[in-house]
Amino acid sequence: MSEKRFFFRTFLLVLAGLVLMTAWQSIPLIQAQILAGRAEPRPITPRGDLAADEQATIALFERARGSVVYIATTERLINPWTRNALQVPRGTGSGFIWDELGHVVTNDHVVAGASGAIVRLADGRAFQAVLVGTSPAHDLAVLRIPVTAARPEPLPIGTSHDLRVGQKVFAIGNPFGLDWTLTTGIVSALNRELPTETGAVIERLIQTDAAINPGNSGGPLLDSAGRLIGVNTAIVSPSGASAGIGFAVPVDTVNRVVPRLIAAGRYIRPSLGIRVEEQLNAALSARLGLEGIFVLDVEPGSAAERAGLRAARLTREGGFQTGDVILALGGRQVRRVADLLAALDQYSPGDSVPLRILRDGVQLELRVTLDAGR
Repeated sequence: MSEKRFFFRTFLLVLAGLVLMTAWQSIPLIQAQILAGRAEPRPITPRGDLAADEQATIALFERARGSVVYIATTERLINPWTRNALQVPRGTGSGFIWDELGHVVTNDHVVAGASGAIVRLADGRAFQAVLVGTSPAHDLAVLRIPVTAARPEPLPIGTSHDLRVGQKVFAIGNPFGLDWTLTTGIVSALNRELPTETGAVIERLIQTDAAINPGNSGGPLLDSAGRLIGVNTAIVSPSGASAGIGFAVPVDTVNRVVPRLIAAGRYIRPSLGIRVEEQLNAALSARLGLEGIFVLDVEPGSAAERAGLRAARLTREGGFQTGDVILALGGRQVRRVADLLAALDQYSPGDSVPLRILRDGVQLELRVTLDAGR
């Protein structure tokens, strides 16, 4: 074989190899082009009906959504150079329609320190709100909006004294500005306590594992019937986000406090008209081995004076003579000053309440007609 023929055959073999390689690489592309003409979406598998509990949850949310509002607060700042006043965003929270008059209930801490608030309804309408009243001791506040046409329906009111651990609950609010969010959970515990910034203690709080985050504050906690059973108020979390421990002010408290805020602009706690001090009370209890509230002074003309309560006094020798020690109010045992305040909080001014006291080592039963506190 001549050298010329050898190189020619070699060239043909290399060319044939290149053609085969190109054809082999083109097969997937050719197949894709062929299949593209007849490719179709996959068939959908029928789902069937929603489960009964899903249908109930959806219906509950759709009924309640229109009664829940988004609250954006503003703060008035003055430019130190121009002296111009500016309204700047301060924070957001949630609330809900209380009645047909346009009253909106939320947390006190949602509006505290704000100079204004905009309330936005689920249908997109927004209103400048007026502050009606607040009760920092209960972390509750009432706003009013001038809504006249197409008023949202108030939420139905339930009860909280008969709640049981394990009941389903539903929270609606605006966490992190994500409006009208629904989370679900159960009643995790009852009768929790949380201190407020004022030093008071909010009692009988509902604990829930329904996700409550910043922005949920002031929103409603509902039972499975769609009734209001609490106002979401606080969480316990190292990160500031939901950790499965949230708290709500019980509706029994809300239904007692809110009407007073609407009527008077503030919560007027019923009063006995006595002076007590927590630290001194604790010291006397430890020293004398008595659990109760030591009456240090009785105000002239007060409910306590009318009931005949006796205050502590100094003896001629410079000693200290204890007066009456309150053991229970309204059948509820009291050991701390916070217990006494919480017991009083269950009543209204003018109510006649049984009082059990210890006087000179003897237990006595009195009745006292409560005054309005200052």
